[in-house]
Amino acid sequence: MKKIFNYIDGKLVSAKNGDWIDNFEPATGEKYSLIPDSNAEDVEAAFIAAEKAFKSWSVRPVQERSDIMLKIASLIESKQQDLAEAESIDNGKPVDLANAVDIPRASSNMKFFATGILHYASESHQLNEVAINYTLRKPIGVVGCISPWNLPLYLFTWKIAPALAAGNTVIAKPSEITPMTAFLFSEICIEAGLPNGVLNIVHGYGPKVGAPITEHKGIKAISFTGGTKTGEQIAKVAAPMFKKLSLELGGKNPNIIFDDCNFNKAVSVSVLSSFANQGQICLCGSRIFIQEKIYEKFKSEFVKKVKKLTIGDPKNKETKIGAIVSKDHMEKVKSYIDLAQQEGGIILTGGGNRTIEGRCKDGYFLEPTVIEGLPYDCRTNQEEIFGPVVTLNSFKTEEEVLMYANSTKYGLSSTVWTENITKANRMAKALDAGIVWINCWLVRDLRTPFGGVKHSGVGREGGFNAFNFFTEQTNVCISY
Repeated sequence: MKKIFNYIDGKLVSAKNGDWIDNFEPATGEKYSLIPDSNAEDVEAAFIAAEKAFKSWSVRPVQERSDIMLKIASLIESKQQDLAEAESIDNGKPVDLANAVDIPRASSNMKFFATGILHYASESHQLNEVAINYTLRKPIGVVGCISPWNLPLYLFTWKIAPALAAGNTVIAKPSEITPMTAFLFSEICIEAGLPNGVLNIVHGYGPKVGAPITEHKGIKAISFTGGTKTGEQIAKVAAPMFKKLSLELGGKNPNIIFDDCNFNKAVSVSVLSSFANQGQICLCGSRIFIQEKIYEKFKSEFVKKVKKLTIGDPKNKETKIGAIVSKDHMEKVKSYIDLAQQEGGIILTGGGNRTIEGRCKDGYFLEPTVIEGLPYDCRTNQEEIFGPVVTLNSFKTEEEVLMYANSTKYGLSSTVWTENITKANRMAKALDAGIVWINCWLVRDLRTPFGGVKHSGVGREGGFNAFNFFTEQTNVCISY
């Protein structure tokens, strides 16, 4: 039975209480590793190490910090296949998906912020002939980074990379559901020569690890990606302590198909944007709105392609739909499929579990599910499901679909399909979303701001936005 360890002060250690959490492989339903059942005592040990390391890391030349991070990126690349297989076992996603997206993006995150810090500049303002003002940007100190289970190493590195590059030290908590690649990352950091205490990784449950990180008086900022309810709790605790907060939360993203779209591309990409990673991506388009003129045609082609998606063992190359991340989450998604039927929805395809013969016979597999006939304001169309479930609705006009699209409490991303650039620009301006994709989906430039509006979050990550979050400004005014 493989054991995962905390990474504190440069060492791999078990939880101080000696307790462990069982870790299950979603594709088989079997326990395959043990996770430290850490608590506030382990967080405190990580803080002491991080606070001590900050004194030297924060003043270390930027080029040296960059070089170490680039070495980490290079090691991720050299171990890509092993990391992809580990991510697949831990998360249930196909190995090919992890190889194509998760692990390359983790390396890119480290490289992007390692080189970006070399070009990070401050501002200066000349005040007539009286004075000149310039702005210093200083690392905050010890910061907390809490990452989710759906894109484990991808989003773990997305948070810690800008924090480390800017000169902060980090206490990170990966999801207890998918901890393996964060543990392997800690081994990479040791191999790369990252100084002790600069990054500390504490594994365990949210209430026992995430909460102490949020509540700790010495931790100056919290960057969190996860569910909206957890984000609300973090904000309640951290805001009165005047911590900096970056919260990337849930989504209920609309995918809007106008009748003047590139039809074939819209169908193909919509299948991907609906069911990639078993629909367990916060950016997936879970509500598809189709202009009535092409509704029946789109529905027919979309359902036909969805039925062809191969559900199976994540190890197999032909697999497109892997396992749901956990048994509990599978039951949650199934409960929404039941709810949709109670609300009058018609299941066009999917709707049930799928038994995979062989080693995966006890795994957590759900069929990709397409539902029509639901009102736009029902619970199924308003609440985040975060699984392989999408709904189809028709619309007549721009005004109507904007009302549908903006009706939820979320506002993370939207996708619009139209060949009319004027219409596309109108829609982009009117949609309540932090990201709007026109005739594409999940095309990411790491320089651009990432985040949502309404209940989808607070703040923006990406590019210099991330550096701005992980630094504090000091204005210096010099009289002539």
